Amino acid sequence: MNKTDIQAVLFDLDDTLWAIEPVLHLAETRLYEWLTLHAPGVVQRETIVSLRTRRQALAKTDATYKINLWALRHAALTAVLAEHGEDPALADPAMEIFTTGRNAVTPFDDVVPGLQQLKPRLKLGTVSNGFADLARIGLAGHFEVSIAAHQFGTAKPDPAIFHAACTALGVAPEHTVYVGDDLTLDVLGAQQAGLRAVWMNRFQRELPDHVRPDAVCTDLNELARWLAP
Repeated sequence: MNKTDIQAVLFDLDDTLWAIEPVLHLAETRLYEWLTLHAPGVVQRETIVSLRTRRQALAKTDATYKINLWALRHAALTAVLAEHGEDPALADPAMEIFTTGRNAVTPFDDVVPGLQQLKPRLKLGTVSNGFADLARIGLAGHFEVSIAAHQFGTAKPDPAIFHAACTALGVAPEHTVYVGDDLTLDVLGAQQAGLRAVWMNRFQRELPDHVRPDAVCTDLNELARWLAP
């Protein structure tokens, strides 16, 4: 494959630039502790697990929630607060507690050095279905464009969100590589949108036969070597 014509790299965020499971665990724990103090009627009847189950059920009722995960969490909180006799308006400060925890991420050790290697010679951006805030996290300065599904209005694997990022960078899809951990949303989604796709396999997962990434990397150092001219 000719890699000399690659002009841009777009990144997924969760489980590509940082591990998301411990972040969500911490954020949901902090939120639950906040609810214990401010909405005891909820914690007397709900656990972190039951709140997650309710959220998953609510997600099936409206396609918007597949695109806007912030709205899903806010709506689920609003409903559960009202149901258990607490002020539904508490959903706003509760979401700020969660969002602060959601952005308390620790990038993998290779991320900042890897981005610093790539930035001098390639345009860099992000496309994510989540609602991480790169400015809060401290990584925004590495990217020329960052597109989030909840702001854009469609989510991966819709080709439109990949194409919007390519357009914002001024690079054609065929000259762009997308890097992500999710084989369906990231690898197949990017390839179907006309981009090349690198599977970021940080957790030693097996690659199924039906998915053929353009490359497989375990960190950004490997990615930088693969992209080297």
